[in-house]
Amino acid sequence: MKGAIISLRSKSSLMVVKEMEKYFKTVDDIDLKNIEVNLGSASLEVLYEGKPMDTYDCVYLKGSFRYEPLLRSVATALYGKTYMPIKPAAFTVGHDKLLTQLDIQQHNIPMPTTYIAATADAAKKILKKVNYPIVMKFPHGSHGKGVMFADSYASASSMLDALAALRQPFVIQEYVESGGIDIRAIVVGSKVVASMKRKAEFGEKRANIHIGGVGEPCELDAHTKKLAINAAEAIEADICAVDILESAKGPTVIEINLSPGLQGITQATKVNVADKIAKFLHAKAKEFSESGKKETTKDILKEIEPSKEIITNLDFRGNKILLPEVITNITKFTEKDEVSVKANEGKVSIKKFSVGQEKK
Repeated sequence: MKGAIISLRSKSSLMVVKEMEKYFKTVDDIDLKNIEVNLGSASLEVLYEGKPMDTYDCVYLKGSFRYEPLLRSVATALYGKTYMPIKPAAFTVGHDKLLTQLDIQQHNIPMPTTYIAATADAAKKILKKVNYPIVMKFPHGSHGKGVMFADSYASASSMLDALAALRQPFVIQEYVESGGIDIRAIVVGSKVVASMKRKAEFGEKRANIHIGGVGEPCELDAHTKKLAINAAEAIEADICAVDILESAKGPTVIEINLSPGLQGITQATKVNVADKIAKFLHAKAKEFSESGKKETTKDILKEIEPSKEIITNLDFRGNKILLPEVITNITKFTEKDEVSVKANEGKVSIKKFSVGQEKK
């Protein structure tokens, strides 16, 4: 099995590469910055350092929101040819806070009340009808950057005046009081493999580890685990981090991260998250490869007539010869059938024994 990670080569990515080497025969660590996609040919072509990229059984693609167009292009080119844990459209949705909220809302996943405004003037109209405090943020960003808090219309309006020059849409969200604590759950497949509570520094409302937040392990109840898994499924990502706030109304999803840092949660929980990811990737790659072989067998059967000669190698099990799967499917032999076998040196003939045929 051959696997690859295409990433910005962060510490978290390198952790996964190291663990993948335990399961895959070979693992390539590919720098996303050296990748390009050829859109001019009849089909999409991924190039690495100017040359066609090798083929793999599994490709784990990750990177920051700044690379979203490239990430989606690469995923679109490779999806269906190899196992990829994140579908192409997920890179657009997962790197846009507004699109993430739209997706999870459509899947009936609890979330804070959220508004979108294209201009500062439109945002100020929204500010007049919301309950304070509120959170304001840009659709793109990570590690808590671009997230602001306002406890009144006056403070929110002043922030908007300062930010209007950036000419970006604004996401306005109700503030869920959580004491500066949120939950990060790492979803791998259909499981939450690790979870921690992140507590913000004194005077800071954002609990992100990258800006000083402190993590501690926590065991989620079944409902919260299901919520995190459903959120990952909503944006079609087999591997991601789901950030959750515990509100008076129950847990609510605030963000989904397609390329989460692993150092903080690994240190806090003592769970080797990178190993969980690597093991999952290997299992899914194997499953993808085997399903491809089954499809190939079906294609062969469509093209082969029952009487047509097939060239193949023999499979010996001790002194027994096993028939290839293609032959078994064509003849439709079963364990209950009686057969007539004629053998000469270098030749075997097998025929189903018919009713009325004299046994010799």
